[in-house]
Amino acid sequence: MSTLWLLTTIVLCAGSASAQTGSLQGTVVLDKTSDPVHHASVLIVQLKRTAQSGDDGTFRFDNLPVGRYVLLAHMHALTSQRITVEVTAGGVAKAEFRLRLAAVKEEVTVTASGKEESTLETFLATTTVDSTDLAAQTATSLGDVLENQAGVAKRSFGPGTSRPVIRGFDGDRVLIMQDGVRTGTLSSQSGDHGEPIDPNSVDRVEIVRGPSTLLYEGSAIGGVVNMVTGHHQTHKEAHEGYRGFVTGIGGTNNNRRGLSGGLEYGHKSWLLSANGGGIYQDSYHARGLVPNSQSDIRNASLAIGHYGEKTYFNLSYGIQDGGYGIPFDRQEQDPEVVTIPFRRQNVAFTGGLKNIGNLFDQFQLSLNYSDWKHTEQDAGVPANFFFNKQFVYRGVFDQKQHGRFTGSFGFWGLARDYKVNGDEAIAPPTRQNAFAAFAVQGVSLGRVKLQYGARVEHNAYDPTGLDKTSFNGVAASGGANVGLWRGGVLVGSFSSSFRSPALEELYNNGPHPGNLTFEVGDARLKRERGNGVDFSVRHSANRVRAEWNLFYYKMSNYIFLAPTGEIEDGFVVADYSQGKSRYRGTEVRLSGGITNNIWLHGSVDAVNAQLTSPARPLPRIPPVRGRIGLDLRFNGLSLAPELVLTNRQDRVYVNETPTAGYGLFNLKALYSITSKHVLHMIGFQLFNGTDQLYRNHLSFIKNFAPEIGRGVMFTYTMRFF
Repeated sequence: MSTLWLLTTIVLCAGSASAQTGSLQGTVVLDKTSDPVHHASVLIVQLKRTAQSGDDGTFRFDNLPVGRYVLLAHMHALTSQRITVEVTAGGVAKAEFRLRLAAVKEEVTVTASGKEESTLETFLATTTVDSTDLAAQTATSLGDVLENQAGVAKRSFGPGTSRPVIRGFDGDRVLIMQDGVRTGTLSSQSGDHGEPIDPNSVDRVEIVRGPSTLLYEGSAIGGVVNMVTGHHQTHKEAHEGYRGFVTGIGGTNNNRRGLSGGLEYGHKSWLLSANGGGIYQDSYHARGLVPNSQSDIRNASLAIGHYGEKTYFNLSYGIQDGGYGIPFDRQEQDPEVVTIPFRRQNVAFTGGLKNIGNLFDQFQLSLNYSDWKHTEQDAGVPANFFFNKQFVYRGVFDQKQHGRFTGSFGFWGLARDYKVNGDEAIAPPTRQNAFAAFAVQGVSLGRVKLQYGARVEHNAYDPTGLDKTSFNGVAASGGANVGLWRGGVLVGSFSSSFRSPALEELYNNGPHPGNLTFEVGDARLKRERGNGVDFSVRHSANRVRAEWNLFYYKMSNYIFLAPTGEIEDGFVVADYSQGKSRYRGTEVRLSGGITNNIWLHGSVDAVNAQLTSPARPLPRIPPVRGRIGLDLRFNGLSLAPELVLTNRQDRVYVNETPTAGYGLFNLKALYSITSKHVLHMIGFQLFNGTDQLYRNHLSFIKNFAPEIGRGVMFTYTMRFF
């Protein structure tokens, strides 16, 4: 990697530092009324530079290199708009954006590259779920919130325990983050451990499908989910005045109810924010009550930030607590009634330097401490106590763009302390320490953009009473983004990734009800290696947005649970073993306007994954799914019927049961009122309209706990800015 960095630095330093420059200024207004829109974000796609519109809707960029640029403006539920401008030497280019409510929105992400950019320009397959879509997803666990996205399914042990599965990858192979740092929960290690979320307290959720190990860590070998909570995570400047939201929800079937709100105030270079709320839901019905399937979550956070011309920082504190039940079979004579209360506290600091030299544009340092604990209670009596404390640090240097070249490099580290007390203490108390260094470089050749990089990572485990274990690895990738036509690109990439074995894979030894097995770890496991290719064709225009992804991954030293056929403590004994595997699949997304008021939405995803040595299908791989729906729009009203079709899954692992296919009918209605400073959204949702009895193939308890039956939900959200 040092050679990579040295060569790139030499090229950069040889670039001209005296290029001629110009300026760009413009306005952002509402399409129908021409009222100015303030706090809208304007992105220069090629330079990854952003600015916010002021109270009069104006924005400005200075010191821009001469050339042609694509601008992207976006804000909340309003549609994004693209404009192309020409910057000349000493001139001032002009641009006007007219934003409105629309069925197709340009997606913007910070997760894929570490900088704000359009998903059309990324080298990874990325989806952004914004606050409007999140308002209709009032589940308390992340997998339920995201299961409707192409390429994403949910693994669950009930409503409070769901976790995203990306392209068939589960557990430690999918990295769950909040504001760019792993959340610190224990959802990756057990089917009955949840990844809690109050979707109304999150600004947006970004999903990166495929290996993302260069910028993050080895746990991202299958993909990344990043919950972005606020303004300070994507911008390096304050805004004047107030902005905030209030959301209320209520629904049938499981008696959902909740209230959330947030307020952000900026004055000169200071920014102060506060958020809080909660969601509660009782046990749900599916042709009868599914007992002990209730869940709830409460959260609160405070943040203060200062954003100067050369320096900035943000300090925040957040707390989540709540709980959920583990459903049991209604036919059991003496069922075990397990409930799991949890609490997570988090302290985060982000600070940096801007415009720090001719070579570097900025440096950002992130420090994050998380304290997670949950208790497994049997009939209200505490039985097992789980503790997970972690400290994560990350520093990134962003290089100034010199001619055709740009890039970043940095370091990352983790210190973790894990402990369990009780009958399920099947792994010893363990300290984990990790460190990595990485570099990602890009070259723009007109319509062709290249990106390449590498990451070196060290992982070490220190279990009490056992020998220390450590792993070292190098990940690398390269890709190309090729412009095919206006708004259309072809993206191809190759990745070589690795993953250190997880703590539970190394040291578990005992009955594990959360995975329905008696697990036997192996401290001699080797690191996983993966090589893969991704191809994507994307198109983005005012009336059409389409994406087609293909992927193929081969993995060696793949870690899996191998049942032995023996029974101990009522569970099948399974050893953590290693072999070879491969994943292949596709995702298709399409949104288009048939007329100005009638829009068509559809998606299909499929994944086929198996062990190749020994040859057998992998467990809990999602079946082929398809979604098709309409969005009928008149002024501020949107009416969206949808049909979801899921195929039978009979490619099953040892001791896994197949699931039947099914079809679901859903209906959403949303009425929006937009003004200069306030957006009101009144929503109605009918889910599982035909009261279909169906089962999630990725559920550990699908044999006795079907998914939720018919219900309706009402939401009201007000956003002011």
